[in-house]
Amino acid sequence: MSDPNTWDPQKTALLTIDLQNDFLHPEGAYGRAGQSAPAIAALPDRIAPLARRLQEAGGRYFSAQFTLVPDRNGEPLIAPHLKQLRPFLTTGDFAPGEFGHALVDALQPCDFVIEKVAYSAFYQTRLEYLMRAVGIENLIVGGIVTNGGVASTLRDAHLRNIETVLLTDGCAAFRDEVHEATILSLGTVTHQRTCAEVLNWLEGAA
Repeated sequence: MSDPNTWDPQKTALLTIDLQNDFLHPEGAYGRAGQSAPAIAALPDRIAPLARRLQEAGGRYFSAQFTLVPDRNGEPLIAPHLKQLRPFLTTGDFAPGEFGHALVDALQPCDFVIEKVAYSAFYQTRLEYLMRAVGIENLIVGGIVTNGGVASTLRDAHLRNIETVLLTDGCAAFRDEVHEATILSLGTVTHQRTCAEVLNWLEGAA
C-alpha cells in the first residue's frame, strides 16, 4: 500500500458512512428509540474540519446514507434480519427526501450523496461511478458503525484495489470493545490515522 502522505488531495475523497439524522439526531429513528452512544454522537464535530479542509484542497466529500426504500403503500422495504434487530423502524424512517435520511447539519454540505441499502457503500450503489467521473483514487473513511458499514466498505474497497485510510477516531460503534476489536482486525486492509493526523497532512499538502 502506498504512503497516504504522498496522496494527491485532489484525487482523494472523504467518505462517511451513515452519519444521518435518523441515526444521530434526538428526533431521528434511533434517538426516539433511545439507541445512542456518546462515541457516535461526537463524530460529526470531529470529522467536519477535515471535510471542509479536503474540499478546500480540491478533494471531494461523499456521504453514504442508509436508505429504506418505501414500497408503493409507503411501508419501508426492511430486510427480515434488520426488522428483527430494530423493530422500532417504521414508515418514513431512512426514506429519501425525509429529515431522518439527511446528512447531519454539522457535516453539510457534502458533494455527493450515496444511497445504500446494505452495509457497504459499494454494494449496488453509484459510488464507483462517481469516483471515476471526478477522478478520485483514494478514500478516507469514517462513520458508523465501525463493525458494520465502515468495515464492510473498507473490505469492499480493498477487493477493488482502492486504497483507503480509516479514521480511527472518526468512526464508532455502540460498544467501545467492538470498535477496538474491529480497528485491530482491519489493520491488513487499510491505513489507519486519526482525524488530527489527516488534517495535519492536508495542511502540509496545501
